[in-house]
Amino acid sequence: MLNKKIVLSALIALVSSVAMSAHAYTGENLAKNAKITLQTARAIALKTYPGKIVKVELEREAGGSGLRYTFDMQKKGREAHEVGIDAATGKVLADGADMD
Repeated sequence: MLNKKIVLSALIALVSSVAMSAHAYTGENLAKNAKITLQTARAIALKTYPGKIVKVELEREAGGSGLRYTFDMQKKGREAHEVGIDAATGKVLADGADMD
């Protein structure tokens, strides 16, 4: 019985940490300065390049308003792709091969 409780507790902790990490992203502390939400930027990125988002960043970067959501995207069998969305206007600032 004790082993079942330990396993259950470990499983709950694992699921919770995975769920929390799915929502965390680099630069999250800058979100208060963004005029569009992460969800809106994510929708624009997926419309621009339908695929799987594998990494998200919100960063200060030259061009546009100076604050940009950057999405690293992948499609099956294709190279990594980067979509940059202006965090103030929602305008697509980058749409091409991943620059990293």
